Amino acid sequence: MPEPAGETGAGIVQSLRNLAGTLVAVFHTRLELLVTEIEEERVRLLELLLWAAGALFCLGVAVLLLVLLLIAVFWDTHRIAVIATLAVVFLAAGIGIAAGARNRMHGRSRLFSASLEELARDKDQLTPR
Repeated sequence: MPEPAGETGAGIVQSLRNLAGTLVAVFHTRLELLVTEIEEERVRLLELLLWAAGALFCLGVAVLLLVLLLIAVFWDTHRIAVIATLAVVFLAAGIGIAAGARNRMHGRSRLFSASLEELARDKDQLTPR
């Protein structure tokens, strides 16, 4: 038996509402995942900065003390040569570290990789085959 026109229209409208509700729920879940990833990345970067700052401080103090020790040891004989040599060494190290940092900045980040994978899976599931 054919359904009356009013019931068919109501069924289509309800199906569209259900589809819209599902799409909103999927989008909401993905957005929550994205926010979680951003928060995790922020915390990880903050921890990394704190560890790096502590390490740089300790290494800086150690290098400063070693430089002073070398200058004191060679004060009477070759103090100018030692200071010039250490200046060249630190300049070369600074240039090398800056080049390495520049290369690392151009590398790919894994930020949002889980969100992108989930969105790709959603697309595969929603795309007709």
